[in-house]
This record gives sequence, structure tokens and C-alpha cells, in this order.
Amino acid sequence: MKYYLIAGEASGDLHASRLMQQLKEGDTEAQFRFFGGDKMLAVGGTCVRHYKQLAYMGFVPVLLHLPQILSGMKLCREDIVKWQPDVVILVDYAGFNLAIARFLGKYNHQPGHRKIPVYYYISPKLWAWKEWRVKTIRRNVDELFSILPFEKDFYQKKHRYPIYYVGNPTKEEVDSFKASYSESAEAFRERNGLSSKPILALLAGSRKQEIKDNLPAMLEASARFKDYQVVLACAPSVDDAYYDRVLQGAEVSRVRGLTYELLSHSALALVTSGTATLETALFGVPQVVCYRVPMPKFMRFGFNHFIHVKYISLVNLIAGREVVPELFADRFSVYEITNQLYRILPGTPQREKMLEGYRLVAQQLGTKVAPRQAAHIMLDLLSRPRQTAAADKPTNTGEDAVQN
Repeated sequence: MKYYLIAGEASGDLHASRLMQQLKEGDTEAQFRFFGGDKMLAVGGTCVRHYKQLAYMGFVPVLLHLPQILSGMKLCREDIVKWQPDVVILVDYAGFNLAIARFLGKYNHQPGHRKIPVYYYISPKLWAWKEWRVKTIRRNVDELFSILPFEKDFYQKKHRYPIYYVGNPTKEEVDSFKASYSESAEAFRERNGLSSKPILALLAGSRKQEIKDNLPAMLEASARFKDYQVVLACAPSVDDAYYDRVLQGAEVSRVRGLTYELLSHSALALVTSGTATLETALFGVPQVVCYRVPMPKFMRFGFNHFIHVKYISLVNLIAGREVVPELFADRFSVYEITNQLYRILPGTPQREKMLEGYRLVAQQLGTKVAPRQAAHIMLDLLSRPRQTAAADKPTNTGEDAVQN
């Protein structure tokens, strides 16, 4: 079969590549065409456009690159129609992918067109805001695959839209890494030119704007912990020259492509919001989540009155309570970051409480291997007569859903 995948950033490239690998194992004649990155290319197929040409965050960067984004969207629409895949698989990246879903919804309802099913792997986070976009999902997405257990209630109970919870790929990736990684702390430090001091890891985001906004304050706070060495995990899509400008000679070591290795040997971490907060928790590293935003008081007002969740970090969202401190909007300051770091130093009660919360999060995520489960369900659905697939959506989620 022919699979068209769309991933718009580094994390999507990783998750899509793992899904592609599982699809290949179940379909030896699989052909791939995609918007994605190097990891997807390594699996095989044709990369129509690299995600680095699309991954812009924030109003101003998006506005400045709008012609490039619109050009990519036009190319994507035309390429799908020309190639006529057996399925289009959208991977996260809501803004771009929901627009493609709307296009395909209209295309599929035009007389004489062969229907192209639309599957969404890693469902968009509509529970945070823009909840009205659920209508777009309902109208234009044939099957929805979730990697967060609390999304079951949002889609299934609140909006009566059946979904598949297939497990969490980050948990499976971390578990797999931990099972195979045996390098000692001493060997890791020697390999990367680090000292013998305990490591305070900085995970400052994957986009340039995030790094520019968050890293200076993270550095200033971490510099106060003289008994620790500060090590920055560089994002794969950001070059060293950019880090040089932001760091401006700060006393910090860097590693690239070694985030999991770094977390394996870290004592503490400062982390921006995103998947990195969950990765840090699954490695059992106590953390402070910090995220600077423009107009912090206005953002706090909006968060309290218009955004439909209590937390910004995946750790707290999954746990349903505050496991890690979240310093964003008006709570973001060097003083508060420093204070919260002191509270989770080795031997403190707050550190032990956080580690217990991490164990709860891991338990809630379960043991399902997300790309394997998703590929199995996709291949099963695609093997059925196309007109009956929609009728077989699960009426339940979680363990029952993945048994279909």
C-alpha cells in the first residue's frame, strides 16, 4: 500500500519514523511519501519537503514565513492528489495538518474522486484550547490515535468521538533505551569532556524562539549551584552558531544527540514545557518546568479564564495533579527557578514526593508500544472494505480499543 505521512517538527519525524518501521513489518510492499525529516528518510521513501522548512513557532515567525508555509501547504495538497495514496497519516502538528484534513474532507466528497482515508496519529492537543477544532476532526478525520490516556475522556466522553489509545511512544522509547544503555557515569563524562560534579541538565526546547526566551534565565539560575556542572542538551534542528550567540560565553557544557544519555546521568534538570518534561520524568530526574511567554500577566489571565487545562506540562496533565512545579507567565523568574531547584536537591522531601509522582505517571501510561499498536490497527482497518471502516470505530478506548 501507499502511505503519505505529514510530520512538521523533530518529534513528529521521530514518531512517524517508528510508525513507518512498524507499517513496513506488516506490509512488505509499503511505499512511503512524506513531509518529514531525516529519521523518516532513514526508514525509506520520498521526502517531499523537510520539516525544517515548515517548523515555525509564534505569531511573528509564522507571519514572516507565511509565504513559505502556504507554498508548502499547496505543494502538499497537490502532491497527495497526484500520488493517490491508500491513506494519509497526519502526525501531530495541528495547524498544518488540520488544514490538510479539511482539504481532504472536501476532496473526498467530490463526485468521481477516489476516497483517501485520513488517519491522525498523535491527536492534536485540542483539550488545551481551540476546542472548536474538534468539529474539523469529526468531519474530516476517519480514525484518531491518541498517545495520552487522559484524551480518552476528552474525545470519547465529552465529544462522543471514538478514539484509539495506543500507548505512549515516549515511554516505550525511554524504556527501550534504558534496557540497552549500559555506559557508566564516568565513561559518559569522560567521553563528553565533563567533570566529576553532579550534572544539572538544561533542556531548553527544540525551536530557536524557545531557546532565546528560556535559556538565559535557566543559565542564570543554574549558575548559582556551584556544586553542579551545567550541561545543555542541544536541539538537533538548531546549529551551534545560534547557541553561541545565546550563551555568550556562559559556563556550560553541551551535548548534541545525547539527550537520553544525559538524562541517564543527571541529578537535576531545568526543562521547557513539551515532551522533554515527560522524558525527564521517565528517567527519574527531578525537574523544574520553566517557560517564558510575552505579556505574562495577560497570559496568566487567559490561562485562568480561557484555556481549559490546569497545567502546561505533560507530567502534570497525565497525573492530574501538580507533580512538577510549572514556572510560566507571571511565575517565570530567575529567583523562582532557583528557589524551586533548591527544593528538589538530593535528600529533600519534595524530591522524594516528585519521584513518587513520576511512578504514578509511568503506571498510567501503561506498557503498550504505541507505533506497533497503531500500525496493527491501521493495517487492519485498511484491509477492510473502505465503506465499512467508519462503522467499526471503537465504542470504548484504552485496552478495549486496541483489541479491535
